[in-house]
Amino acid sequence: MLQHYLIAFLFSCLLTVPAFGTPIIDKVGKVIQPDKPFQRIISLYGAHTRNLIDMGAGSQIIAIGRSDKQLPDLPKLSFRDDPERLLALKPDLVLIRPMHSRAYPQIVERLEASNVAVVSLQPTSVDEMFRYWEYLGILSGHPEEASHMIARFGAGLVEINRQVERIPEEKRKKVYFESIHKRMKTFALQSMTIFVLESAGGINVAQDAVQVRKSNIAAYGKERIFSKAKKIDVFLAQEGRMNKVTTEMIRNEPGFQVIKAVQNNQIFLVDEKLVSRPTMGLLEGITQIFKILY
Repeated sequence: MLQHYLIAFLFSCLLTVPAFGTPIIDKVGKVIQPDKPFQRIISLYGAHTRNLIDMGAGSQIIAIGRSDKQLPDLPKLSFRDDPERLLALKPDLVLIRPMHSRAYPQIVERLEASNVAVVSLQPTSVDEMFRYWEYLGILSGHPEEASHMIARFGAGLVEINRQVERIPEEKRKKVYFESIHKRMKTFALQSMTIFVLESAGGINVAQDAVQVRKSNIAAYGKERIFSKAKKIDVFLAQEGRMNKVTTEMIRNEPGFQVIKAVQNNQIFLVDEKLVSRPTMGLLEGITQIFKILY
């Protein structure tokens, strides 16, 4: 039912391309109604950068975040930098995440005092992701291209869904999906990562996971993992900056030898950018996990 609902939602977006000037409400509740597209954009989150490139706005980006490996010839900045470093590039828009807004409100105030728009965006679910793409399209002057991205995502999801539906329910793999190994964390039920897993035909064994502070992360712990040990067909873990883990670390974790997936050597790592970032890369993540499972 979830897949059919989302597919219907995706294609409904084709009929409602947002007009330029549509008000945008960012993640901290700020309302932005630009009267023209922004042309000098500092993007301080890799997903912002990727999505702007994909919708044809890459040439409007003038600087990126320090850890961003895209557009390597551009200056690299941090929101911890002196705001004068950002202002020296004469941006008209700085795209950030809520964590920046909360941690550095004084920098937001300094930039806005210099007539630079600061917009905080980061979706935490797939339906929010489509709206987020629309917002980036409006801000950059590429609303139709953003709608085309949504359409491509929908078409890819339909194709993958056809393959998943060929797998009988009783043969679907039960999966534990790790987000942070050191803290024994998994993913919140409404997160994009669990959407990726379920879209690939996996059954999430951590349905009772407790979401952490309205984030994509959920608390679990060894005791709960062990309680599902005999049911876990496949142990997945995101791998990247948030979770610097190896299959050996998982296999050698004290007590994990009781887990069915560990016993059967069914431990797999997936690039966090393909399962946690709100980009078209999620389709690649779904395809990759489908191949792992089936």
